[in-house]
Amino acid sequence: MENSIEVKNLTKSYGSRLVVSNLNFAVKKGEVFGLLGPNGAGKSTTIDCILGLKPFENGSVRVLGMDPTRERKRLFERVGVQLQSSSYQGNIRVGEVCEEIAALYQSPADYHDLLSQFKLDQYLKQPVAKLSGGEKQKLSVLLALIPQPEVLFLDELTTGLDTEARREVWHVLTALKEKGLTLFLTSHYMDEVEVLCDRICIISQGHALVTDTVPKLIQKSPYKRLEEAYLWVMKEEIAV
Repeated sequence: MENSIEVKNLTKSYGSRLVVSNLNFAVKKGEVFGLLGPNGAGKSTTIDCILGLKPFENGSVRVLGMDPTRERKRLFERVGVQLQSSSYQGNIRVGEVCEEIAALYQSPADYHDLLSQFKLDQYLKQPVAKLSGGEKQKLSVLLALIPQPEVLFLDELTTGLDTEARREVWHVLTALKEKGLTLFLTSHYMDEVEVLCDRICIISQGHALVTDTVPKLIQKSPYKRLEEAYLWVMKEEIAV
């Protein structure tokens, strides 16, 4: 199967601090791939390097067959990005920010449909600043879908959402996966990872400890749940 993302020997430092170390993985087209690890493991930096937002010292990255550093403009027509922190200008309203994002793309999705899917349509004329934390997070995912992307990057997508809101987002993402969209996500919620991810890569201090399907990773551990298997992998790393 064709790969949507290929990362080979990726290495990134900040001064003398090595943040990503010789990282290798590939994400198949239509797959939901989870990059997991504790805070400071290098997950967000890896996403930044994959998107061409940060330079790196060694290795190579291809997204949809493109070099993200050299072909960033062309690439951004075909990917959607929801990053950890999204800031919005002054008193901008929900409908206005949707319209601004849609204006950046040649063939944007109908954001009214997306607002309805995410149950945000009643907030069309409301200032973004007055949304709850959970509503803002859903809006950031929605904005990442406006380009009608082939690959969607989601960095801690449901942090701050209550249980009902998280499940609404999961439902939308599962439907997108069924349509063939490739999803690349980071998350600290193992129930979310179990529901959404086909394969996962667990990293610690910038290097990969294991890359496997969720069922196989659980099977290799002494446990029956991903959360416990994940903690087991991390403890094995500390013990080495």
